[in-house]
Amino acid sequence: MQTLLKNISKLSLIGLVILGQSCTSSKEAPVAEKFAVTDSLINRLLIDTVQQANNRTDLSFSAKITADEERKAEIFPMVSGTVRNVPVKLGDKVNTGQVLATMGSTEMAGFDKEVISAAAELRNAERNVKQIQELYKSGLSSGRELEEAKNDLLIKQAEDRRAKATLKLNGGNNNGNYTIKSPLTGFIIEKNVTSNMQLRPDNNKNLFTVADLSSVWAMINIYESDISRIKEGDEVSISILSYPEKVFKGKIDKVYNMIDNESKVMNARVSIANPGYLLKPGMMATVLISAKSGIDLPVVNSRGIIFDENKSYVLVVDAAKKVRIQEVEIGRKTVDKAYISKGLKAGDRIVASKQVFLYESLKN
Repeated sequence: MQTLLKNISKLSLIGLVILGQSCTSSKEAPVAEKFAVTDSLINRLLIDTVQQANNRTDLSFSAKITADEERKAEIFPMVSGTVRNVPVKLGDKVNTGQVLATMGSTEMAGFDKEVISAAAELRNAERNVKQIQELYKSGLSSGRELEEAKNDLLIKQAEDRRAKATLKLNGGNNNGNYTIKSPLTGFIIEKNVTSNMQLRPDNNKNLFTVADLSSVWAMINIYESDISRIKEGDEVSISILSYPEKVFKGKIDKVYNMIDNESKVMNARVSIANPGYLLKPGMMATVLISAKSGIDLPVVNSRGIIFDENKSYVLVVDAAKKVRIQEVEIGRKTVDKAYISKGLKAGDRIVASKQVFLYESLKN
């Protein structure tokens, strides 16, 4: 009987072991497939190509848009008086010869009087010459008197021209008004006059500034540490907050070889064509200058760099469109460029969008 019970216990134990193994096998989780980057996904990604720096580097500076000094006119009053009318406003576009303001002036009245007096004296001198010429022909006047009359006529003609030129130079029109006109076509970028304003002879402030904004300047602030790397002819790319999608191109055409005492920067100038008048004086800009450097390393846009546990990585796309993680070492970094000292070469292609997500998926 005891032998029978022992055999039954052994069989029960074997059954439990088999049942346990069966349960364990049924509960095992399926093996997850490894993440793969498909061709369709790659086609939707932004891919950057590694370039060679060729001893050039992009430096970033701030700049301010200003009017071209060669295309700008500051207008001062040439007489004193009272402003009667100012038909233009700040920011208006004006044409050459367009009236900007009119004023009444006692000085202009004096110029008017000089023109009238000079014209009357000229007529008298012309009549006098004609009379003496007739008398000379009849022998009733001497050659000396005729010569004196002709000389007097020359003086009166010169005085008449001077009086008219003075009146015209001061914008007069024979009615005592002083007219201020625009000397060029452009925009009014400064206005310091209103109707009924009294202008004194000692006024030293310009009434208007008119600027042709078809071309403007970008005045770049160069830090002392970068002065040796900037020269005339360097190509620049200019971006403006108002037009983030647009890049304005130009070259440095003048370097001002002096340091501003307050800002401690040196200025460099870029002339920029301004079709459509998109660039306005006073706008702030960011300027990237392709400057000479001692760096000849592969360079990529910083957006493609992934930082993980104090190391830098990129996702390289090979010729077979396979994506792999590549550790890199950064030799130098600017605002948006990374110069790679190890891990990449010119011509390599790296992922520049959704790279963090792909990196985490591939790493795991």
